[in-house]
Formats: sequence, structure tokens, C-alpha cells
Amino acid sequence: MTKTRAKLTPVERFTYDFIRGSFESEPLDAAVRFCQRHIGAEWINFFTQNLRHIHGLDRLPPFDPAQSYLCVSNHRSFFDLYAVTGFLVGRGMPHRLMFPVRSQFFYDNPLGLFVNGAMSFFAMYPPVFRERQRQALNVASLDEVARILRKGGAFVGIHPEGTRKKDDDPYTFLPVQSGVGRIIHHARVPVIPVFINGLGNDLPKQIVGNVTRTGERIVIVFGEPVDFGPTLDQPASPRVYKALAERAMTAVGALGQEERAIRAAL
Repeated sequence: MTKTRAKLTPVERFTYDFIRGSFESEPLDAAVRFCQRHIGAEWINFFTQNLRHIHGLDRLPPFDPAQSYLCVSNHRSFFDLYAVTGFLVGRGMPHRLMFPVRSQFFYDNPLGLFVNGAMSFFAMYPPVFRERQRQALNVASLDEVARILRKGGAFVGIHPEGTRKKDDDPYTFLPVQSGVGRIIHHARVPVIPVFINGLGNDLPKQIVGNVTRTGERIVIVFGEPVDFGPTLDQPASPRVYKALAERAMTAVGALGQEERAIRAAL
């Protein structure tokens, strides 16, 4: 990303440098981890615990603090990965959280840095750019994710679909984006699939539904780390990236069918 910083606006550059610097500064990184673990996860769990049903915990590997993990999930709500990681952190996962996020507002608006800090303690990093003329920046962002994963101690959540699916069918998905395959190929860390359903985008309604226990059930199903077979060892190429992304989303889809049966039985 440093090679493409000249293409960022001053606000984008300041925000990017501040959050990237928090990974490189040991005291600041420790402070961010503390806040994510003891503040962020606490409020997320408090406002979802009465509606939440968790399945597949026995499939998760022991979380090695020195190892990084990539979590791939379907995307129905702005808060999907918050609920997933909030639960994992609440049960002892010590890793620093990171979710790539669209650049609009969070990186091009001076208030974006404040909201990012208040909502997630700077988990929303690095930026993803939607404008076609800035696609080269996205390659740099993908490589930044892979770099942090290789460094160790991070838990990165990403949606292979790239954006939210907004129709009424949670069990079908948008076409996968090959960017997650690039991360998988370059980072070489365990990839954990998860399917989540039932979380809304109306935060006040979600909070009230949890407190009154009248909201829709939130069902989270974890899977075993994805086995990519010989594809992972093939030379890097767009075709390989796409195949890895599709394999990851296939694993998420299988968990979706489990969730359908679990939800029907509740």
C-alpha cells in the first residue's frame, strides 16, 4: 500500500497511516487489543446473547495466539462479523480483529476515523475502494491483509461475496470475488468458514429485540478449517484465486444448509 499512498486523498492517507501505525506500535496495538476484548466484545455479546444460538464449536481449532486466522462468512448484515468475533473473543480468543471495509465515509471523511474507533476500536481496516479507477488500490489492500496475517496474532473477517446480499433468501449467495482467494494464497493461514443468519441492520431494533427476547434468532454455525487441496500449491494466478474463493464459499454454503435445519428445529 505504501507504493500507492500518492493516490490517496490527505484524509484517506492520514486515516490509513494512523490505523496501520497502530499495528506497528506495540503499546498502541496492546491498547487496541485490550479495548476490542474488554469493551467491544462485551457490548456486542450483551446485545446478542439472548437471541444467539451457536453450533460447530467442536470444529474450531485451538486458537494459537502467535498464529493468524482468516474467517470467511456470508454477508446479510453490517454486523455479521461483529457478532461472530464478539462471541469468539468473549470465550477467550486473544487475537486482534480486522475487517476490510469500504473506503467511503470510514476513510474519506474526517469523522470516519472517530466512528471506526468508537464502533470497532479500529478493526475496520484496510479500506476497499469501489471506484473503478482506483482498483489498483484494492490489490494493495489485499496484500496488506495478507501481510498482517503472515505477521501472526490477527483474526481477519472477510466476506467472499464482497457486499451484502439484500434479498429474502439467506441460503444463496452473490458471485464470489477473487480477492479473498488472493489473500488465502498469499497468507497461508487457517481459513475458518462460518454461516450467520438472523442479524438485522436496524441496531436499535436489534437491541430491543434482544432485551425483550422477541427478536429473530441469530444462528451462527462454525465449520472446520477449509481444505483447499492441491489448489493452494498452484502458482498464483487469477484462476487460482477464483478457485480458492469459490472453495471457501462452498464451505460457507454447506454450513448454511446446516443452519436451515437447525433453525427449523428451534
